[in-house]
Amino acid sequence: MNILVSACLLGVNCRYNGEGKLQEDLLTLQEHHHLIPICPEQLGGLPTPRPASEIQNQTVFSKTGIDVTAQFKAGAIESLKLAKLYHCSYAILKERSPSCGFGQIYDGSFTGSLITGNGITANLLAEHGITVIGESKLSEFIKKLQK
Repeated sequence: MNILVSACLLGVNCRYNGEGKLQEDLLTLQEHHHLIPICPEQLGGLPTPRPASEIQNQTVFSKTGIDVTAQFKAGAIESLKLAKLYHCSYAILKERSPSCGFGQIYDGSFTGSLITGNGITANLLAEHGITVIGESKLSEFIKKLQK
């Protein structure tokens, strides 16, 4: 099975701050599945590192006040293309991200406050029938796959 994965969770230094967030459990999935790494923000043309961004009223703004919605939407579309190309039914994505967050995202105030909502890419993938899993649910997902 092919699984779309936020590249930062595989240790790729592509997050806004130029770092990765390796989730060692993901590496165990490689034994039986193909992991397809994506970074929607890079796919949308944003550099690494880049200013942090958050969603405010359906618009994505960088911490410096620049509207980066177009880049986030472009990255989401490219991520969906890859999901379809590789026939991915699942996506394991970075939680709380304005691209990849699913269920909770930062509220747009750049204060660390969370609200219910989805990132641009996570939302698009879910709209197209792809099951989105955040990294905190990784252990449960791995157990499900092992059954």
